[in-house]
Amino acid sequence: MSDAGKVAAGMRAAELVRPGMLVGLGTGSTVRYFLDALHEVSFIGVPSSVETARMARDRGVTITTEPDRELDLAVDGADEIDPSLNLIKGRGGALLREKLVALMAKRFVVIADESKLVPRLGIGVLPVEVVPFLWRRTAGRLAALGATWTLRGGESKPYLTDNGNLILDLIVEGGVAEPERYASTLKGVPGLCEHGLFIKMASGAIIGGSKGVRELGSVR
Repeated sequence: MSDAGKVAAGMRAAELVRPGMLVGLGTGSTVRYFLDALHEVSFIGVPSSVETARMARDRGVTITTEPDRELDLAVDGADEIDPSLNLIKGRGGALLREKLVALMAKRFVVIADESKLVPRLGIGVLPVEVVPFLWRRTAGRLAALGATWTLRGGESKPYLTDNGNLILDLIVEGGVAEPERYASTLKGVPGLCEHGLFIKMASGAIIGGSKGVRELGSVR
């Protein structure tokens, strides 16, 4: 899929933003298109990564990392979206901050192209953020749950999140059959900071595709 679907979804999501809003900003290419469509709207952004903060500043957006109230809206992309609007996120490496931003919003709207729609989560990797200290032990605990893992970036030059943590990319054979239960299981793993399952968090999704843009769930 070309970027046309992402651009269209980003432009539609920009219609949700009103002057003076406090808006959570996700991370990734789709969010860049969302920001590009907001050049004439004055709002305050709450970025979910250092990179998003840079992109927002470059576009003249006022940002804050310490909002004093609930966010009016959060907009972010997703790596996978199931029919219930459960998500896998984190392939851009910002899953912990993205989740914190989304949880603070009255409305969390996902923007994506139609290739991100899946019948079941776990078609691709499921990222988890882990502390560097004794990370192999943490990886072993995840393996004991039946997941295979890869250290993002490799041991010679591991990828570090904005929080200074590592990312393990998990493969769950057969996909994630029970996302809510699996999310709860992962939260109980010592050494794991956060997982990329976003369960019952998105209020709606804006999907760009070959036949135009469609809205799923409650977007407005």
